[in-house]
Amino acid sequence: MFTGIIQGRGRLVEKRPGGGGMVFILETDFDLTDPEEGESIACNGVCLTAKNIATRRFEADVSPESLARTNLGDKAVGSTLNLERALRLSDRLGGHMVSGHVDGVSKVVARITEGDFTIFTFSIPDGHGKYIIEKGSITIDGISLTVNHCDATTFGVSIIPHTLVVTSLGALNSGSEVNIEVDLIGKYVEKLLLSKDETGSSGGINPAFLAENGFLK
Repeated sequence: MFTGIIQGRGRLVEKRPGGGGMVFILETDFDLTDPEEGESIACNGVCLTAKNIATRRFEADVSPESLARTNLGDKAVGSTLNLERALRLSDRLGGHMVSGHVDGVSKVVARITEGDFTIFTFSIPDGHGKYIIEKGSITIDGISLTVNHCDATTFGVSIIPHTLVVTSLGALNSGSEVNIEVDLIGKYVEKLLLSKDETGSSGGINPAFLAENGFLK
């Protein structure tokens, strides 16, 4: 698990085919202290397993599923990716609970400046609009952000100057593609509400359930 609070950036120094997917080698702009071979590191929001870890370098396999669902396959050598090491139980939860399992790719629809802030509008990947709510959380290229507004096809976020400088967001323009992970809680709630019991009957919350338990008269 991650929090969406970016620890630094990594430069893609090598990219090659491997095992039906790709192998990435990244150089970080921060020290990987206490490295653990096989630990998880989120790269542009994608949970990858790090190996051959050095002080500021690691290697990661990128599966065919990750290549198909994210923007990693389009990254060229020299590209910059947002990095976050996995959450420890003793860490502060400064963002929100992020799994590192990207739901899809979105595009920048618009970028405008309002005072010191940068306002981005993004497209909503097909089928994911129901999970995006105003003032809810969303992960964009691994960054935990708050949704300012949303409609049927787009949503917007406001970026503070610090985030624009320390992440890859500053390089985005209209048409740029980003990885999107919607709020994990919304998907679990939907699954529970739509679930059925062993008999095949709906086990979700419906008017009959609410009346039976005293919520409706």
